[in-house]
Amino acid sequence: MKTLNRSTVTANSYPERIIQFGEGNFLRAFADWMIHEMNKNTSFNAGVVVIQPIEQGLVQTLNDQDGLYTLYLNGIKNGLAVSEHQIIDCVQRAINPYKEYSAFLAIAENPDLRFVISNTTEAGIAYHKADKLGDSPQKSYPGKMVAFLYHRFQSFKGAPDKGFIILPCELIDRNGDNLKRIILQYAAEWNLPTEFVNWIDKHNIFCNTLVDRIVPGYPNNKIDRITEELGYKDNLVVEGEQFHLWVIEGPKEVKEGFPAKQSGLNVVFTNNMEPFRTRKVRILNGAHTSLVPVGYLYGIEKVRESLEDPVVGAFIKNAIFNEICPTLDFPEKELIQFSNDVLDRFKNPYLEHALLSISLNSISKYKTRVLPSVLEFIKRKNKLPKHLLFSLAALIVFYRGDRNGEPIKLADNPEVLDFFESNWSKVTGSKESIAQMVNLVLSNTNFWGQDLTKIKGVQNEVISSLLSILDKGMHGAITSLTD
Repeated sequence: MKTLNRSTVTANSYPERIIQFGEGNFLRAFADWMIHEMNKNTSFNAGVVVIQPIEQGLVQTLNDQDGLYTLYLNGIKNGLAVSEHQIIDCVQRAINPYKEYSAFLAIAENPDLRFVISNTTEAGIAYHKADKLGDSPQKSYPGKMVAFLYHRFQSFKGAPDKGFIILPCELIDRNGDNLKRIILQYAAEWNLPTEFVNWIDKHNIFCNTLVDRIVPGYPNNKIDRITEELGYKDNLVVEGEQFHLWVIEGPKEVKEGFPAKQSGLNVVFTNNMEPFRTRKVRILNGAHTSLVPVGYLYGIEKVRESLEDPVVGAFIKNAIFNEICPTLDFPEKELIQFSNDVLDRFKNPYLEHALLSISLNSISKYKTRVLPSVLEFIKRKNKLPKHLLFSLAALIVFYRGDRNGEPIKLADNPEVLDFFESNWSKVTGSKESIAQMVNLVLSNTNFWGQDLTKIKGVQNEVISSLLSILDKGMHGAITSLTD
């Protein structure tokens, strides 16, 4: 069977206008797909040169296929379950700087280059003390970027129009700001000219971004069927969900130069991305965290099954629409649309997302993802968000480590696990011992950063819900809550 490359299929070629640090599944299913769409629907006409950011990677495989790969997008689209695929052709070549460092730097001499995109994992935007300008290459991504930027600065004698629009996709807060900070730190430590530092600061745009698309990656478990369906061998097949969102914080010239909106892509250009981050964390992540203990103790294993169940499905919808959404400052129509998109993602029949797999560190997740909604709801409505506090009660029961006699594989840091094991062992079953258990959890400032027993009504509400769960079981407790 033929292998996918430019000699076996017809594919477009584009001038290299984008340098991309990272060749992994996420960028290929997210940013490169968007570039492909913009090339197809607008006059963007941009090719990508991929740089392998670490010593081991997929650059050779990517070059063997002439930058081509097949992307499957699976999920709910316009209310229907859809699986569709296409060949992405925007990647023109790939370079391993650990073997071709001079070729890597030579890319900086291309006058048409305008964008830098990266996803070097959360640990990628980091300072590595040992990095030096003379290394070939530097270990860190920011170190490589300084060397690359300096070569470009020298090649074009600091021309203002040869700076970049830089779009990091790493999942850290204020990713653009952090990348720029480390780059300037290296420039200072390496004693690079003041003119170069000024050129970085004034003529390169470091955007903060928020990215959102689930990318399961290479479909190992069904690649034989996919290969038969495609009629060619592709070692870089990647799967992603239908939903996508890219929030880009930057000046208007970013929007003008990156025609995502003209292509109908779900890309938001803004001068303040924080509300969008808050919306994602509270609705998407908050709903996930709220759902885990409720759904799992109910007897459900998967996220999709939770939404399909009428009782648990109604519970999480109530939590989202009636308790989380009212804490956010967005137009109601936008909140409803985003929330419905989240529910569609949860119901994606092509993704089997186990509740236990997202239960890792649930205490800290509740603090960052759910507790802000609880506090803001109380502040705005002067009443308690019963579903979100019910989820907290369910979480306490979940950390007992037992589901109808079956051990739960709890995953958290040792201090959290030791706390719950020690204190649940002291619960006799009496209302007094249970109330004491709730008091110990809510007053644990190491968990929440504050004493939740000081918030009027919260402790009694959690005690009431926890007693209901233990007395009636999860089904009966949820039903009582929604009656």
